[in-house]
Amino acid sequence: MKVNGKIELLRNEMRKRGLDAYVIPSNDPHQSEYVGDYFKSREFISGFTGSAGAVVITMNKNGLWTDGRYYIQAENQLKGSSIDLFKMREPDVPTINEWLFDNLQSGNVVGFDSKVFSQHQVNVMKKMFSEKNIDVDGKYDLIELIWGNRPSLSKEKAMILDVKYAGKSALEKLDEVRKEMNKKDSSYYILSSLDDIAWTFNIRGNDINYSPVVLSYSIIEKEKATLFIDQDKLSEQMKKELEEQNIYVKDYDVVSTYISSFKSGTKVMIDINRNNSYIYNSIPNKCKIIKIDEITKNLKAVKNEVEIENLKKCHDKDNVAMVKFLYWLKNNIGKEKITEISASDKLENYRQQVDLFKGLSFNTIAAYKDHAAMMHYSAQKESEYELEPEGFFLLDSGGQYLDGTTDITRTIVLGDLTYEQKRDYTLTLKGHIALSKFKFLKGVTGTNLDVLARQFLWQVGIDYKCGTGHGVGFFLNVHEGPQGFSPYATKAQLEKGMVTTNEPGVYKAGKYGIRIENTILVVEDEKTEFGQFMKFETISHCPIDLDGVIVELLTEEEKDWLNTYHQTVYVKTSSYLTEEEKNWLKNETRSI
Repeated sequence: MKVNGKIELLRNEMRKRGLDAYVIPSNDPHQSEYVGDYFKSREFISGFTGSAGAVVITMNKNGLWTDGRYYIQAENQLKGSSIDLFKMREPDVPTINEWLFDNLQSGNVVGFDSKVFSQHQVNVMKKMFSEKNIDVDGKYDLIELIWGNRPSLSKEKAMILDVKYAGKSALEKLDEVRKEMNKKDSSYYILSSLDDIAWTFNIRGNDINYSPVVLSYSIIEKEKATLFIDQDKLSEQMKKELEEQNIYVKDYDVVSTYISSFKSGTKVMIDINRNNSYIYNSIPNKCKIIKIDEITKNLKAVKNEVEIENLKKCHDKDNVAMVKFLYWLKNNIGKEKITEISASDKLENYRQQVDLFKGLSFNTIAAYKDHAAMMHYSAQKESEYELEPEGFFLLDSGGQYLDGTTDITRTIVLGDLTYEQKRDYTLTLKGHIALSKFKFLKGVTGTNLDVLARQFLWQVGIDYKCGTGHGVGFFLNVHEGPQGFSPYATKAQLEKGMVTTNEPGVYKAGKYGIRIENTILVVEDEKTEFGQFMKFETISHCPIDLDGVIVELLTEEEKDWLNTYHQTVYVKTSSYLTEEEKNWLKNETRSI
């Protein structure tokens, strides 16, 4: 059924319940960035496949809100529908709540499914809409009523991640959490975010493509913890290992009942940004709610020494796969048919040969020419390009391994480039280098440093509508907070052991896209009378295509950084290559 037909079915269900608007976010009940097929309600109703965005349906207007990564993609995918695109954060573009406030009347009702809205989102809606006597009602999953053949919830098995990879046992991590609970004399800590649960309990699964998490909730108490999960996903041995650490297992769908049994007067810690409204409203009224930022979010962001050592080994292996792929591509372009999809498949094949490989960390972005202007482009059989010996090919990819998660982008020169292309590529590289080699005082946030990567592009009137980098999990989500590089304010300081990407770029609609991305680790530098200074250690080692560089635009310091980086690339990867691959790599990592 086409989008407009689905919208009419939804409106019929809205009328039956007296709803004047219905909001459909991208979320699952755990506020996940990427979700399982069962929860792709926004994609079902709109046809828009990006990972971020929300749809609003009223009786006469419809809108999709999404961010700068997806403007071009959304424009294409919404064609022919009655859904208007609202470009988030652009001047004069209203937020969803502002638009609803302006378009609804006093007495109207906004509907939604409280299981996929955080309590914070609901609080903001209620406060704003109360000024106009607009009501909210979160009782309804209306998509369930109109989605025939809706995918089933995942039945994939879970696994325990060995401490030799994780570095700490679940019990040790729970002790860290309980120290924070004790500071507030809290009896309960409700944890709903899947990557935090996976990290805390050292469990991994396959319930969401590319993210090795398990659909679950958890309640942490002073003496025990409870996992709410489909018990068929756990072996008896896994249950035994968990119980030995006072971690007990209950069915996924009884979490609300368990929460409602909390003793009157006890203190409950909860992050209202990371827990859905349904869960929040299960807490008895006579409990004292302590609103916090997720404890585990900050704990897992700082990798321990075992994780760091594993991550470096993981990246070294992954980089060899990248180098072998680049050698293959450069030596076969123009000689055999290579498409965006076949190139992506070839790279995945190289990764599959790497020890401890468990799958991709996200859907590979293999984008040729103007396709690369869409930051999160996904190649489709009916519209993919065949690669030719000219222009740029952007390849953003990564792997999931038992010993880590990788994310790397290279913009590959396949043939002749224009001066404009080379200039934009070189300015992107200059920004990448500036951030990579920057020394900073402890206490700095990623927002403070974001401009380093943009400065050279800004000088010629270019910007990119996304952050410069994001945190990366350990055999977990490829996008992990709270740290990152972004022009939008963040409170998260860059601490020793945090892992972040560095990925400035240029995206020119209808022309080309450029991105150069490495993964970097925050480490300590010198300590002086003025405090502890920090720096970044690059842990991705793969050649940056020199054929796109205008050497004259680089300073001596920038050339030194690039030459040193390429020497390291050669040293780390050459021993795993054939003689032909080594000779090719020697040229790719030549001094300039």
